[in-house]
Amino acid sequence: MHSASLSIEPLPPFRLDLTVWALRRRANNCTDRWDERVYRRILIVDGDTVEIAVEQAGHTQTPQLDLTVTGSCDVSRARAVVTPALERLLGFGINLGNFFQIAADDSALAPLAQRFSGFNPLRFPTLFEALVNGIACQQVTLTLGILLLNRLAENFGPSMMGSAGRAHAFPQPENLAGQDPANLRKLGFSRQKAQAIIELADAIADGRLELGRLETLKDEELVGRLRQLRGIGRWTAEYVLLRGLGRLHVFPGDDVGARGNLRRWLDLAEPLDYAGVQRALDRWRPYAGLVYFHLLLKRLAESGYVQ
Repeated sequence: MHSASLSIEPLPPFRLDLTVWALRRRANNCTDRWDERVYRRILIVDGDTVEIAVEQAGHTQTPQLDLTVTGSCDVSRARAVVTPALERLLGFGINLGNFFQIAADDSALAPLAQRFSGFNPLRFPTLFEALVNGIACQQVTLTLGILLLNRLAENFGPSMMGSAGRAHAFPQPENLAGQDPANLRKLGFSRQKAQAIIELADAIADGRLELGRLETLKDEELVGRLRQLRGIGRWTAEYVLLRGLGRLHVFPGDDVGARGNLRRWLDLAEPLDYAGVQRALDRWRPYAGLVYFHLLLKRLAESGYVQ
């Protein structure tokens, strides 16, 4: 086993803890691991498993991330591949200056932006992972959705012995392609979700679906294309636009939990429907997705996860 280290200076402000919590969402997430100091994840590099361990050494306004890459492969090569993957995961190269300017003049948004200053918008490492996350979390509680994803990683994800014990990477399409849906049903997935995930993995593995090409499509066209896939509705498609592609103007309007967060924040008497969510967000439209993430962090703080 070999390891290599380097330091990264994110654009300020940056807080690793806030960004990681928005990524992992629940304390039982076994893919995105956090011990209140170090963030760990297993990634696949050139077919090999590597562990990344990230710790923040600097302050919010002068941030520094210390990164260790461990694996049995050429860690110098792994480090070159891992750095852009980590930037995607933690969003540390995104300049949020315009968002802070908008927030500073807004009586509702300013306290939220100040409270969670240092959060950076994150993305799943791949569109496949974003899609599977969306499918798994449909019409169930987020706690149950994360549990299903944990079981998927533990049963089908490549694993390695890392610095904090054995851990699993999120499954790659080839890990799930050709599986019998019954194998996912045993983990608690519904029949439709099991079929949707396996069909998606099959299409990617055999080249019928090239996710890289989808990234170039405009929102409406991409949503339409994604909704042609089994098990993908408007909510999952918009979820992928935000969490998979980093399109920060997108707020998944069919997300029941997010709707509730928005309603409570705005102190509205009546529940919001999809159109109502869009109207409520008009004033923050370029950054509706950032409102989504900040309200998620607010909810996590109220639950005691975020300090």
